[in-house]
Amino acid sequence: MIAIPSRHKSLTLLAGVVVVQVLLLAAQIKREQQVRLIRVWAVELVSPLQHIAAWSINGAAHGWGGYVGLRTAQKENDAMRAELDRLKIRNAELEGRALEADRLDALLNFHNAHAETPMIAAHVIGGSPDSGSQTVNIDRGSRDGIRRDMGVITPDGVVGKIFAVYPDISQVLLIGDKESGVGALLSDTRTQGPVKGTGEPLLSLDYISNDEKVTVGEAVLTSGQDRIFPKDLPVGTIVDFVSDPKTPFMRIRVKPAARLDRLEEVLVLQTRQELNMKKASDADTAPVASPNVANPPAAPAPPVTTAPPTPVAPAKKPAGAQ
Repeated sequence: MIAIPSRHKSLTLLAGVVVVQVLLLAAQIKREQQVRLIRVWAVELVSPLQHIAAWSINGAAHGWGGYVGLRTAQKENDAMRAELDRLKIRNAELEGRALEADRLDALLNFHNAHAETPMIAAHVIGGSPDSGSQTVNIDRGSRDGIRRDMGVITPDGVVGKIFAVYPDISQVLLIGDKESGVGALLSDTRTQGPVKGTGEPLLSLDYISNDEKVTVGEAVLTSGQDRIFPKDLPVGTIVDFVSDPKTPFMRIRVKPAARLDRLEEVLVLQTRQELNMKKASDADTAPVASPNVANPPAAPAPPVTTAPPTPVAPAKKPAGAQ
């Protein structure tokens, strides 16, 4: 123990007596609601410790609960992301099927509108690995009646021609290829000139005189002179033209009517019989007369016939008359 100097013993004893007296008085004095003062002091002394202890316990509990909740939320988040990815894939599949249905419906309508023209529907199953060549493979071959140089089209317009045939597949040379071409004419002036591929998205219409009238947006149709495509099939539309002073011909660029970069189904023409491309649209837009039920049209009056005059027999003379 620490020794207390003798001169401080009296002060220590006095302080102790005062503290004891204060405690005794606090134990006897009552405050509001009959609560003793010493109890109030004890509560005030202990309450900060209780607050600290409660905060520590609550913090630990919340921290553990947050950790557990975070792990659960992370698992739920991962599950929701997986479900979202699955739904995105499913949505893409449904959109693809809807687009395929639209394409097949347009193909079927075109085929039905030209039922008198023999043609074969085919699916595009691949393309050429050579970046400089624009060719595609279709799932129809010689066993299906496909022959070389048959024309290939879509309901939008000319696609290309068959240039290689195998038993089960065929290769189509697209009109955008540099080695491809098609006899064409301008829809307004009927001026003829070949359309050639450039290896790029746009085609080239050649040998059109600088004196000819050409307009942007004018349709370019097949001329039938190439002995491959029938006449008046859509080839494309003019996007721009420039008169070349060095030559007597214009440089005309044409946008293909068919989407050569999105081919999935095509039609192979087995004949050069001409197709009326407006037939289907005219059939769809032709007005249909609806009968008037309330006031039906009057039936036509039967023709009026006049009976021939009945011949009158001559009267007999009375007997004895001269």
